[in-house]
Amino acid sequence: MPPKKRPRANATTMKMIGRQVAAARVAKGYTQKQLAELVKVDEETVASIEQGRRRLMPNVAELLDFHLGLPGLLTVAALQMPATDVIPPWAEEFLDREREAIAISSYENQVMPGLLQTDAYADAVFRSCVPVLGEEEVAGRTTVRVRRREILRRKEPVMLSFVIWEPVLLLQLGGREVYREQLTHLRACSELPGVSLQIYPLAHSQHPSLDGPFVLLETRDHQRLAYMESQHGSHLTSEPNEVSIVERRYAMLRTQALNPAETRAEFDRLLGES
Repeated sequence: MPPKKRPRANATTMKMIGRQVAAARVAKGYTQKQLAELVKVDEETVASIEQGRRRLMPNVAELLDFHLGLPGLLTVAALQMPATDVIPPWAEEFLDREREAIAISSYENQVMPGLLQTDAYADAVFRSCVPVLGEEEVAGRTTVRVRRREILRRKEPVMLSFVIWEPVLLLQLGGREVYREQLTHLRACSELPGVSLQIYPLAHSQHPSLDGPFVLLETRDHQRLAYMESQHGSHLTSEPNEVSIVERRYAMLRTQALNPAETRAEFDRLLGES
């Protein structure tokens, strides 16, 4: 049987709350940028909340209530909003933007890039979570992740670039069979049109992105976004300076990584040893 879904935050409800935030902001005379600075979030986050594209989280709602002079109205609305199902709230907008992107660049130093994970590998990732996830949630999250692979074969091809730090390739997550299947899949993906796959060697004495993994997106209207996850949430930004910093890091990673041909040869070597 398919996994049962928890009640999902209704798009109409999110838009209604967003309109309330926008109306209160205008009444106070704040721009989106000014309000974002007050509540310590990105301007893009405020814009997304107001447009109903991003769920209002309770901690942000409390700060909005305080700075907009509202008697806890947004906090109550955020707490009463049904929980999203298998997608963490902070990831929803990123996944929407990813589906629409014309170019995606991804650096990973912990697990295989989500767009390149096999079903079994994705399942192993979610079974590694602490606190432990229930069977239904593992199944639901795995389904969401593997559906993202449709981007690899979209009718309108997406330019895809991936840099993977070598230790990720040495971790046999899920066991030997899962590991070999994942390597075989990476090798096949490296031959797809528009896909560039590179390994960043462990032997290097310097590393331009020790702060962690990230994804760069270019939208159809050529807006550039940077997405970074942490253990407690994520940060999706269009702020030019922040995006520029991440783009420079990615440029250094690509320059110092093995080229695509060398990367394919390394996959062949690892497959021969596994």
